[in-house]
Parts: sequence; C-alpha cells; structure tokens
Amino acid sequence: MNETRIFIRNLELLARIGVHGHEQGKPQPVRFNVSLWTNAVTSGDRLDNAIDYEAVTAKIRTIVEGGHINLAETLAERIASSCLEDERVTKVSVRVEKLHALPGAEAAGVEIEHKRGWN
Repeated sequence: MNETRIFIRNLELLARIGVHGHEQGKPQPVRFNVSLWTNAVTSGDRLDNAIDYEAVTAKIRTIVEGGHINLAETLAERIASSCLEDERVTKVSVRVEKLHALPGAEAAGVEIEHKRGWN
C-alpha cells in the first residue's frame, strides 16, 4: 500500500492561548507542525485530486482566530479534528509549540497523533 505524507512545517502565528494570568488577553507566538497521511491515489496533476496544504493552513488560522484557548492540547485536538474532516486523511500528527512559555527553552508544547477510526 502506498502512503503519502503532506506536511506544514514551522507555521508561526500569534494565538491567544494559556491558563496563566500573564497569558490572558494578549496573543503570543505559537509554532505549528502538521503532518497528514493519505492512501488516496493522486492523479491528473490537479489540486482537487490532492490534499491542499493551503486549505489546511486556512483551517489552522480560523481555529487560532476563533478566540482564547486555555490548553495547547485543546488547540492541537481541534486542528487534528479539522484535518480528519477530509475522508482521504488516514492519520494526522499535530505539534503545537508555545515559543515563549519557559525561560531558557526554545519552546514548550504538545504533539498528538490521531488515526482514522481511533478515538
């Protein structure tokens, strides 16, 4: 079986995220890495036959712009769920990194992986 991986690497957006007082009410830089796997055969050299990473990026932006989210885990879950709306996606991995969460660390965050049919 052939498998194709589509990815978005190091997308940085300002997000309203966090449970701590200093994180409330102001956006902070967050880095996203998303991988989607598919078994669908791409033919015809046409975008409508492929998983469009620009459309995936637009979904991420919409989720981020939707308002404050307390946990990186919640943000990652929402992104993963939106990716799995495309029936061709068999697996998705989402990494959410808060870039200024810890002094002395480049980033802190979460990475999740979901497979179609698993809850």
